[in-house]
Amino acid sequence: MRISKLKNYKNALTLGGVNKKEIIKKTADFVKNKLSGEGTGHDWWHTYRVWRVAGEIMKKEKGADLFVVELAALLHDIADWKFYNGDDSVGPKVAAAWLKKVKVSEGIISQVASIIKNLSFKGAGVKSKINTKEGMIVQDADRLDALGAVGIARTFAYGGAKGREIYNPEIRPVKHKNFEQYKKSQGTSLNHFYEKLFLLKNLMNTKAGKEIAMARHKFTAEYVKEFLEEWGGKDYK
Repeated sequence: MRISKLKNYKNALTLGGVNKKEIIKKTADFVKNKLSGEGTGHDWWHTYRVWRVAGEIMKKEKGADLFVVELAALLHDIADWKFYNGDDSVGPKVAAAWLKKVKVSEGIISQVASIIKNLSFKGAGVKSKINTKEGMIVQDADRLDALGAVGIARTFAYGGAKGREIYNPEIRPVKHKNFEQYKKSQGTSLNHFYEKLFLLKNLMNTKAGKEIAMARHKFTAEYVKEFLEEWGGKDYK
């Protein structure tokens, strides 16, 4: 019985003669090398957190392929559309090229590329096209990193890198109706809380994601309230 279980375990770690653990390690090294030192909040450590949290959610969810989840989490920001003139086809292509290089099967490459293509938030009026358990887990993990203390820090890091004002009461938040409108947004960093971050708790896919999101949302909302009180402005609600 023990020998049988050991064989099953080894088979689970091997894909077409290629060791899954080795592929994950190589992929992590590839992403770390490409994104280390990035200053907008889309760096290696963002990817690392998404990878880690996706693994935590995975433990509480059934029916998902851990290998697909890990690969999608690691590669989800390998070529973010925000840094490629809004072209959301670049990320899936770069990810697919890498996975082909490390001899991952076409089926898994297709799954990972689809997740990356449809993962990101693209405006309040845009419905997510994620429809697999693996995609839902990675999407939740990515969105959780936009909330709480880390999410707040990332918001201002990105806004500063893009030359955006921190807050301007004369510029109102916009609930973008489509991806094109969202891509062209030049709103302030504080507006981003209303245009995206405050919406995320109701967009979570998994039970575990929803539970984590509620706590982080509360912290985020308290921060914005304190910010506006100190500034002397008022809430946009």
